[in-house]
Amino acid sequence: MSPAVEDPTLDRLAAERATGALHGRGGALYLADGAVVHAESPAVPDVGWRLTAGGRLSPESWEEAVTRGGADHRAGSFLVERGRLSRGELELCHLSALFDAAYFVLSPLDGSRRAPDRFFREARHWFGPVRPVPVALLQREMRRRRSLLERAWPCPEVDAAPVVPVPGAVPREPGAAGPTCGRRAVLEAADGVRTPSQIALALGRCAFATLLDVRRLAAAGLVRTPEAGAPASRAPLRGPRADAPEISLLYRIRDALEAL
Repeated sequence: MSPAVEDPTLDRLAAERATGALHGRGGALYLADGAVVHAESPAVPDVGWRLTAGGRLSPESWEEAVTRGGADHRAGSFLVERGRLSRGELELCHLSALFDAAYFVLSPLDGSRRAPDRFFREARHWFGPVRPVPVALLQREMRRRRSLLERAWPCPEVDAAPVVPVPGAVPREPGAAGPTCGRRAVLEAADGVRTPSQIALALGRCAFATLLDVRRLAAAGLVRTPEAGAPASRAPLRGPRADAPEISLLYRIRDALEAL
């Protein structure tokens, strides 16, 4: 899978200050007045799983927000108004989910390189807007993430393939150099069947961060790199869906939004 090119459709919708949902193979981006207000992809944990799996919200509180707030496209605001979350907590969780999903919407893992191209005008997501993200800022962050992957290991074949550990490649002696704690967890979850997205869901981690860890493990020779042109795995995504947001990055993004 090669990174998707910049999406002229998204640029045009931003210029038009359009409202609606832009769908593609990897999921959907929701826009309001030309800014991205929500993103969803089956490859990443959604906001509900992020809030409930770690115990921040009870499943009952989440279902109440979906049922009562979602009907008016304002489930997120409902959580703040009812005192379930602070505004800051909601913004950080939502930004984490938005940027994580947006990467896979704009860079689908099926190898097609097809940007989303079906736009449904006036469509709105039931979660409602929290902190709109300008398209230019979203695209800048997507370029940064693609660059991180390329620098880590310029072999996109690992992104959608089962993660296969190299037997005996992890140092076991005390003090020996080896993968970081996060990468070790990814390596231990690799069973030769799960893809990076499936490992992220199983571990309750950010999908992009897991993808980056897999590339770095491949660069270190700890997991196998499939041959170029190998078909992407189409196994279903399974596992508990939760996440520990990259807090420092999200604070920088929020500061950038406030400076606009």
